[in-house]
Amino acid sequence: MIIQNTLRKKLDAGEPTISTRFMSADPDIAELIADTGLFDYAEYYAEGSAFSMQLLYHIARAAQCGNLPLMVKLDQENQGFWAQAAVGAGFQAINFTDIRSSTDVEALHRTIRPDNPEKGGMMGVKPRRPMLAGYATESDTKEYREALESIVVIVMIEKDIAVKNIDEILDVARQRQIDMTQWGAADFSFSRGTPELVWSSELRPFEELVIRKSIEYGIVPRVEINSVDDAHRYIDLGIRHFSMGWDRLIYQQGLTRLGEGIRKLAEDL
Repeated sequence: MIIQNTLRKKLDAGEPTISTRFMSADPDIAELIADTGLFDYAEYYAEGSAFSMQLLYHIARAAQCGNLPLMVKLDQENQGFWAQAAVGAGFQAINFTDIRSSTDVEALHRTIRPDNPEKGGMMGVKPRRPMLAGYATESDTKEYREALESIVVIVMIEKDIAVKNIDEILDVARQRQIDMTQWGAADFSFSRGTPELVWSSELRPFEELVIRKSIEYGIVPRVEINSVDDAHRYIDLGIRHFSMGWDRLIYQQGLTRLGEGIRKLAEDL
């Protein structure tokens, strides 16, 4: 069964969205996020995780229990293969990393868009889950096509060369109907040979340039934040799409808060 891509509906309606990220290979995490009822989608950070095609299936099934759309963030190597595998598993959004030029945007567009005259992509018929029942009826065919056309695509702007090519990249992204951009502070700093820049306020002009240019080209920017307070500055910059925290950070913060509380009590005994 294919669930509706409610993330696509929110984007098309111009509504703000909230997500969170997880790196854990435990499908229960996706289900736990869905159970809160507070997030519009969740992002599996596959770029930094160990996973297989079978695991993608299990994560997608778990999220489907709570009607939670999933995004997957992929490493630059073999992005095309894994993007198609994730869509076949039931993921409804793809975060493409390490974009450097408009050529990269063209390549990812062909990878993930349907292979038909209108879309001009390379994604054909792949009867994986959630289409395991097959491609047997006219209704199945229509549902499969609509599911492919609804896939949300986000591109990471996280390289020094990408910022230098920002107009070229965003112009092609607009033509190819790329949905969102995502600023990547750590990779940007690293690619300039100054990894320590990620902790400096000197990074802000680059970040704000990417946000401003994305809005100018009609592509909605999304940012990653780790606290609610972080959101205020971005709202003033025009941001309406937030990815809030990630599983390791949230788990560590929870353990620290609980541990410090009980440790203080124990020391007073």
